[in-house]
Amino acid sequence: MRGPLGPVIGKYPSSSDGNGGMGNGSNDIIKHNRKCRDVVFLVIFIAFWVAMIVNSSFGFNQGNPSRLIYGLDYKGNVCGDRHADPDLRELELRYWLNPNQVYQTGVKGSKFQLSNARSICLMDCPIPSEDGLNWVCDYPEGDIHISVDDWIDRNYDYFADLTPELRNTSLQLQGPCYPVIFPSVNVYWTCQFIARASNVSLTHWQQMGGVKVIEDIAIDKSIHKAINSRSSVLKRYVADVGKSWPVLLVCGGFLPLFLSIIWLLIRHFVTGMPWVTVILFNMLIISVTMFYYLKAGWIGNDAISPIIGEHDPYYHVSARELNHLHAAAVFMTVLMIVAFLSSIAVVRRILMATSVLKASYLHDIRKIALASNIQEVAYLIVSKRLSCNSCCGYSIQYTSHIAAAILFHLFGGYWATQFIIACSSTVIAGSVASYYWARGKHRLGSIALGSLVVSFVESIRFILEALRRKLKLVNSMPQSWIGKVIYQTSQCCLKCIGCIIRSVNRNAYIMIAITGKGFFKASEIATELIMSNILRIGKVNVIGDVILFLGKLCVSLTSALFAFLMLDTHRYKSAHNKISSPLFPVLVCWVFGYIVATLFFGVVEMSIDTIILSFCQDSDEHQGTAQYAPPLLIETLNDQNETQRLTQ
Repeated sequence: MRGPLGPVIGKYPSSSDGNGGMGNGSNDIIKHNRKCRDVVFLVIFIAFWVAMIVNSSFGFNQGNPSRLIYGLDYKGNVCGDRHADPDLRELELRYWLNPNQVYQTGVKGSKFQLSNARSICLMDCPIPSEDGLNWVCDYPEGDIHISVDDWIDRNYDYFADLTPELRNTSLQLQGPCYPVIFPSVNVYWTCQFIARASNVSLTHWQQMGGVKVIEDIAIDKSIHKAINSRSSVLKRYVADVGKSWPVLLVCGGFLPLFLSIIWLLIRHFVTGMPWVTVILFNMLIISVTMFYYLKAGWIGNDAISPIIGEHDPYYHVSARELNHLHAAAVFMTVLMIVAFLSSIAVVRRILMATSVLKASYLHDIRKIALASNIQEVAYLIVSKRLSCNSCCGYSIQYTSHIAAAILFHLFGGYWATQFIIACSSTVIAGSVASYYWARGKHRLGSIALGSLVVSFVESIRFILEALRRKLKLVNSMPQSWIGKVIYQTSQCCLKCIGCIIRSVNRNAYIMIAITGKGFFKASEIATELIMSNILRIGKVNVIGDVILFLGKLCVSLTSALFAFLMLDTHRYKSAHNKISSPLFPVLVCWVFGYIVATLFFGVVEMSIDTIILSFCQDSDEHQGTAQYAPPLLIETLNDQNETQRLTQ
């Protein structure tokens, strides 16, 4: 048995206090001469944030978010860039001039890459002529004495003004003008060739003495492969988040904030709230699943399309985003079934433990200040000129420090999140402890240390998981059953350690608020206190935690549902604001909604845990009888009363 905490629980209420409450001596229960602890880790945390700000400044100064959406022409200019030479402010679509070069990039075994093929930026995707041959000429430069505006007005065609020599090079597909043989359609701001050559245009081309234009499905597949590459899809997902920032602001910020406040208000109706939470949760998860079905094309005719603007209805272009929505719809279906079955078990538990839940919410807490901070992570993309003898293009290359900068920001962001949660948890615990005991202070150094421990363990687990995937790709995983068992056991143990550390941290913050001890000492006290009162704590936490978790899911699912509704408007289905898929914006709103709900519901969770730990501490210090607990709490948590209740 742990001994008394000295000045922490060193004095008792004075019977001579005329107010009938705590006398002067009681102020020393949790208030004593404290000092700053774990200051080194607070300094490290501040230094880490300074480094993140400096690193972000480079990204903001040198980065260009337009590269996530628009392609590069053969000069390395981003399509739509008004500062490019020439001015491309209205020319946002990337178009490959030479169809034979595009075909060559799709030939199996060819080392010629699509980024090397000559491409320019246009306003619209060219289509073949119905009675002749259309031309698309390069930017007007050198001997071509027309302005960019005239070039656009001529529909990018100045073939008639070329000298005989330049006309001959154009017929050899060497520029500056190129024939429009294949129709094309705007797919994510790139002109996707349709591998069906226009017979009329092809006949005119052959009559003019042009070189052979290869007709093959590889022309279609080559561009389609580039558009649907993993890196391109990821860029579009990130761009979707940027385009839908009003949705993120409303559904990821204001709406979950409002819903969390509403939920915390109706929580006083303890008897009916668990039922409302369970029913609402099932309705919301069904609604969100149906929206995934709708956007995946399994219900109705509102599936997402990669084609931007008006187009021939017979053109059909597949997209990786649609496959992702199919996978998300299947996942949500499984999740919906599991949630429904789990709800049945929760309902049975509610019927058995409503009285216990009631006691867990009777805390007189009125004013708790919460803070949140959103970190924006900037990225830096650098263009690098390709070096080869037969190329004339640019591609985006990631420098070696990009990966390190991203990991640095991810770790710092996760540490900052844990720090904010730890601060709010400790503030709440201190406020509730002042209600139970007296007033005390917490230490930011200990909070920084606790949040660092969680971030460090989670980072190790993430790194090991990444290594596991790489080893799996190269078939280096242990083949023997012993090796597999050892590996899976290590992964399971690491996850368990992470869960235990998060649980210990939470209770350590409470003891920091009560005792003012350092992080490790507070963790030791909290662990010993929990182990000696495991039944008391579990009695309240089991059903209480389930209902609070369902409440968080209700808030986040409502945010996701409203995000679907906002993204389903015309604003995000056409022109520049068209998003490639609602998957990422909805997911971000879902995550933000859950984070906001977690911060707000943390008031209730920390209040429950602080009151219970204070009760257990009070009971241990006073030979099993709590001196400071409210009567109803004593009646609910007292072992003797519980025994009488069970035997009746």
